[in-house]
Order: sequence, then structure tokens, then C-alpha cells
Amino acid sequence: MKLLTFYSDGKLKPGVLTKKGVLDISGSYPTLIEAIVRYKGLEEFLQFALEEGCESFLDPRKVDLGPAIDCSEKIICVGLNYRKHAEESNMLVPEHPILFSKYRNSLSGNGEAVGIPAEASQVDYEAELAIIIGREAKDISEEDAEDYIFGYSAANDLSERSFQFRSGQWLLGKNLDGFCPLGPYLVTQDEIEDPNKLRISCSVNGEVRQDSNTNDMIFKCEQLVSYISRYMTLKPGDVILTGTPEGVAMGHEEGRRPWLQDGDEVTVEIEQLGRLVTYMEAE
Repeated sequence: MKLLTFYSDGKLKPGVLTKKGVLDISGSYPTLIEAIVRYKGLEEFLQFALEEGCESFLDPRKVDLGPAIDCSEKIICVGLNYRKHAEESNMLVPEHPILFSKYRNSLSGNGEAVGIPAEASQVDYEAELAIIIGREAKDISEEDAEDYIFGYSAANDLSERSFQFRSGQWLLGKNLDGFCPLGPYLVTQDEIEDPNKLRISCSVNGEVRQDSNTNDMIFKCEQLVSYISRYMTLKPGDVILTGTPEGVAMGHEEGRRPWLQDGDEVTVEIEQLGRLVTYMEAE
């Protein structure tokens, strides 16, 4: 199943992408988090709507998409989780996952414009696979981790490098408004045979900048969910960004780094998860 959020009357509503169009489920599930928690009922609701000729389907081409998941409690990011990205960053392969966070203000959806602050000079792109948690998870094993994963989405961990490295803490460069595009939708884990073997790419104005596979991840999806759950309780709707492959602007030679600019179109594409498009705009 492919779930999503969309804007209607200035509010985010949850929906499901079907062959008939986008089904508005907000009447029964006010938020996508609630749809995740009550997923079994959602399956029955969707089957009834498809079989009974429900008229609540919207044209996908006319739907203004929001972030793939709304009102997440936590957005946990993993740094240097691809071997080749660690190499291009001239950093050692980490022994443990490097964790940092993004806040809800950074969420944005497919096709949205994201502002570049006037002070910004080094805005970077980072194509990432996002894990969305479906059940409360505390101190779980790697073997059981898949049971707690609801689904996956494409993400872009936009980063302002000059802000990021002002100090040892990365928070400022990672949490600008809209700097976590997520979408175009949330694909349930039963549709993904192996999240650790997906082609992942990023292009800017049609030029491919990143082209890799999630099999280059140092810590696989199950390892990340298990590791994080040892130290904090994961809740339904929590998002884990699993790291980015090589090819980021910061990985180029100094003076030749292709930072994002006003007017750039950034496209993250992950096999089986769709294309996530972001438009950069100067503030």
C-alpha cells in the first residue's frame, strides 16, 4: 500500500494512492499516524472503498502532496553510513552509527519549494532511504526489527554545510525550514523485498550527482532500528534517515563544489519508492 498526505484547506490530510486515484481517509483516520496504528482496519476500509465504488477518490495529478508522514515524534538521522561516502568525506568508517536529529519544521513534501536563507552559501543534497516505524519498539533484536518497520520512503537530507560545521553540533545546518523533503509517499514494507538492495540516486537539474545502492550501507536497516531502540523508545510514525551515498557537493574538490542554488530542481529517486522532487528558492 502507498500512503501519503496532501494539503486541503490549509491542512494536511492522510490518503492512500490506489489505481482509482487518491482516497481521502481523513474522515476515519485524522492523521497518518492513526492510520499506521490502526492499519488492519485501514486495509478493510480500503477494500470496501474499492469494491463499493466510493466517490472519494481524487485525481493524483491535482493533489498537492505533503511530507510522506505527518506529526512524527522523532526524525533520527544517520551520518556516514555509506562506505564510499565516508571515503569521499575523508573520514573513518564508524564503529557505531552516528546519530543526529531533524525536527518537524524541516519536513516538506514532493514538489514543494524549499527556501535558501540569505546567509546560506553551501546548501547540499543527500539522497536517503527513510524507514518509518509502525510499532512501539524498545530494546529489540535485529532479527525482530522488520516486525517494527511499517514502511519506507525517499528522503533528501538537505544540509547547509557552513552552518553545519560552525560547531561540533550539526543541528543548525540540518534543521532549516523544509530541509527534510520526504515522499512522494510511504510504501508499506510488504511491497519491498529487500530495503538493503535498492538503487538510490539524486540529480540536480537533470544531472546525476549520486547513483548508488543501499547495499553500500555500513549499518543495514535492521541494525539501525535495533541499535536506536536500545537507547530510546521508537514510536509509530518515527522516521529514520539511513544515510547518503557518495556524490554530495561537499565531496567535490574545494572551489569546485556544486552547491545548490536558487532555481535548482533536485530529484531523489529510490527503486520501488518513486521520485521526490524539491525546488530550491532564495528567500
